[in-house]
Amino acid sequence: MTEPTVSAPPLPRAHLTSKRTVAALTVQARFLSAAREFLTAEGFTELLPPIIGPVTDPGARGAKQVDIDYYGHRYKLMTSGILYKQASLLAFDKIFHVAPNVRLEPLETAVTHRHLAEFHQLDVEIANGSREDAMDVAERLTKYAVEHVLSNAQRELEILDRDLEQLKQVLAGPYDRRRHSATVAQLRDLGHDQREHTEIDWQGEEIISAAATRPFFITDYPKGSRGFYDSENPDEPGTLRNFDLIFPGGFGEMMSGSARESDYRTLLTRMRETGENPAKYEWYLTLARDGLSPSAGFGLGVERFTRFLGGLDAVWQASAYPKIPGELRP
Repeated sequence: MTEPTVSAPPLPRAHLTSKRTVAALTVQARFLSAAREFLTAEGFTELLPPIIGPVTDPGARGAKQVDIDYYGHRYKLMTSGILYKQASLLAFDKIFHVAPNVRLEPLETAVTHRHLAEFHQLDVEIANGSREDAMDVAERLTKYAVEHVLSNAQRELEILDRDLEQLKQVLAGPYDRRRHSATVAQLRDLGHDQREHTEIDWQGEEIISAAATRPFFITDYPKGSRGFYDSENPDEPGTLRNFDLIFPGGFGEMMSGSARESDYRTLLTRMRETGENPAKYEWYLTLARDGLSPSAGFGLGVERFTRFLGGLDAVWQASAYPKIPGELRP
C-alpha cells in the first residue's frame, strides 16, 4: 500500500465514473455477497437495523453523536447498533445487520485515511456465545470473504493493481492473538508512547499494522477503555473479554468485538463507572432486568474491509458518496 495520491474525493460525477471507483464498489458487492452467504450458512438471520433511537453506542471513541427531533423528543442517529443486537437475540440465536452509521469523528481523523463520518458496519451477534466463538466466526468470515473475492473479482482486482500475495496471506491461519498489555509493550519498544490503560491510539494501530504480514487479534483491553457492554473477566478483574482484529500493511483495525455484559445490576454499575446516565437507557435496562441472553459478537467496517480487499489508498475510495470528517459532501 502506498501513501494516498489524492487527499480528498473528486466531485460526484468524476468519482462515480472512475474505473477504480466502479472496481472498488464491485469488490465491495462481492464481499457483502460472500459475507451474507457465509453467515446464512452458519445459521445467522439477517435483520434490518434501526437507524434512529433514544440512545446509541456511547463507546465510539472521540466521535460526536448526531441528535434529531423525533416528534418533540431527542433521538440519536445510530453510531452502532450494539444495544439492538443484544435485544434482537430475544427473537433469534444468531443475527447480523448491515447497518448505516453516522459518527462525527474528530477533525484530526480526516488524515488517517481510515475514517468516514458516514459508513456501514456488518454487525454479528451470537446468543450464549463466548468471545472465542466470536473471534472464530470473525476469522473464518474473513478467510471466506477474501477467498470469494479472489475467485470472483479478478478483473476488478487487476484494475486496482492489488497485490494478491498480501490477500493470500490472510488465508493462512490461525491468526495470532496478543494481549493489549503485550501490544503496549511492543509499541513502547518501537518508540511509540502508547498509554497503558487506553485503547491503542490511531498512530500506534498503524505502526503495529504496518509491521504485520498477517491479521492478528488484540485481546483483553483494560476496563474503562471500552463501553459498558464489554464484559469484565471474572478471573481477571479490570480486564475486559474483548478483541480487535488488526489487518496487516497499515490497514489497521478491521473488526472489534467482545463477550457482552447482560446482567442488569452489573450494567447499572458499569454505566455509572463510565459516566453514563442509566435513565437514558430505560428501554435497554428494562430488557436486561427481565433477562437478556449472554452473548458475544463483533462489528466490521464494510468500507474499511473493502479498502483492504482492493488495496485502496484511503477508505473514502470504498464509498460511492464519501463523507470525510469536516468536509461538506453530498
